[in-house]
Amino acid sequence: MASSSSNADDMDSDSSNLLISVERNPPPSRLADLGIKSWPNILQKNEAFLLLLCFLVQMGLSSGKFPLKFDAKQTCYLLKGKVKAYIKGSAEFVEFGAGDLVTIPKGLSCTWDVSVSVDKHYKFYSS
Repeated sequence: MASSSSNADDMDSDSSNLLISVERNPPPSRLADLGIKSWPNILQKNEAFLLLLCFLVQMGLSSGKFPLKFDAKQTCYLLKGKVKAYIKGSAEFVEFGAGDLVTIPKGLSCTWDVSVSVDKHYKFYSS
């Protein structure tokens, strides 16, 4: 297991030098310092994720493989779920799940292999 890998052939950026950071079970004080509870929740009814949720329900893809490209840095805290993220250009993967704080760098292309449906708080950074 490593910090890079992917199978998303249709994604054109080279992600080989970008790594996913996983902080396993951070203490509640760290989560409070980050303000995690004020971050959007993927299952909340905000417009973009409501559309995504409708698509996932319609397609039956709450678990499965999803090619993703991150146009902004994202930090997320998984409330539930289990994921293997394969970064483009590598056969290795990063595994994370419920209780993990995950940081995904801007420009990363990867495929999420979701074995247990994900619920998460997330934050995108615009820099």
